Amino acid sequence: MLDYNLILDAAQRLKKRVRRTELIQAHHFSERLGIPLYFKCENLQRTGAFKIRGALNFMTAQSRDALAGGVITASAGNHAQGVAFSADLLGVKAVVYMPESTPPQKVFATRDYGAEVVLEGKNFDEACAAALRQAEQTGALFVHPFNDPLVMAGQGTIGLELLEDIPDLANVLVPIGGGGLIAGIARAIKETHPHVRVIGVESAAAPSMRQAVKAGEVITVPIRASLADGIAVKTAGSNTFPIVRDYVDEIVLVDEEEIALAIVSLMERNKLMVEGAGAVGLAALLNGKVKKVTGKTVALLSGGNIDVKTIAVVVERGLLAAGRYLKLKVELDDVPGALARLAAEIAEARANISIITHDRRSESLPIGKTEVLVELETRGAEHIHEVTRHLTKCGYQIEVIK
Repeated sequence: MLDYNLILDAAQRLKKRVRRTELIQAHHFSERLGIPLYFKCENLQRTGAFKIRGALNFMTAQSRDALAGGVITASAGNHAQGVAFSADLLGVKAVVYMPESTPPQKVFATRDYGAEVVLEGKNFDEACAAALRQAEQTGALFVHPFNDPLVMAGQGTIGLELLEDIPDLANVLVPIGGGGLIAGIARAIKETHPHVRVIGVESAAAPSMRQAVKAGEVITVPIRASLADGIAVKTAGSNTFPIVRDYVDEIVLVDEEEIALAIVSLMERNKLMVEGAGAVGLAALLNGKVKKVTGKTVALLSGGNIDVKTIAVVVERGLLAAGRYLKLKVELDDVPGALARLAAEIAEARANISIITHDRRSESLPIGKTEVLVELETRGAEHIHEVTRHLTKCGYQIEVIK
């Protein structure tokens, strides 16, 4: 089990080896939510995520003999980079198993730190099973991403930093995957400040810890693809579960649109690049998932390793969720000037056309009709209502495309 002294030891071991990340006040979101909100920016950590803390603490606590055969691990990306960086620092060979769906940016970054990367399995759990088999065959030391006391202790140093920076902290929101991060933070905080509310946040696509707490035991749950791929875990940790059960006050879920909107909001309002898993805490607050939040509150931005392709998808989904983007299908008479009149009516409604497609060849269209797909830039849900109401009033048959 995770002893509080292990966390204190980890803080000394990691001192000057990892970045003490910034704690910034989120003025816009504080005003919007009516609470003093702060961001703990682990997205600015070396390797781009908190995972370096647990990996480096685990490896520096080992003897040279234990590390002689190298290390092996499994990860969806952030832990991989933490292990690869730590192995390079200590002069140790590292092999990392990653799911086949891992974003290329995380694969390339792990290789850049000198680790050998093996892509295997459809998700983290399958990659982890393969890594464990290989560790047993080769004798390499397995570095678990979350289910080890030394790894949890390393992550728990974030909790110590939070209490040093905000002694009167009231709430902290922490992403949950396998549970190592929140187990370490909750154990660190509750030891000296039991009144602080520790709230876990999971993707609704992978609610393994919430379901485990509800069932009273670790269970395996089906998961779906998620923007928060870093916390998409089928089975919570057997060692993290009892700590979460005993020390975490509440676990809430957020959906994909809420995560996307939080990522976009962080870009726009705070100029912070955060991956899906790192944005779930803010997503929970913005969507009222946590009730009766008062006092100084921290949302942990756990990582910032998001690839360009995902950013493009996220921005579009975030704009849709925020009512900043509207897709319409409109059927017009196939006569000269019809398209120009539609464009004029859209301009009258003060929306801006970004993309327009004109199709008169579809077999489903009646003779003399044409179909227009139009994508508009809008200013929110109320403006979308104004646009659709105006076009309907002008006699257009419209269909909103989700």
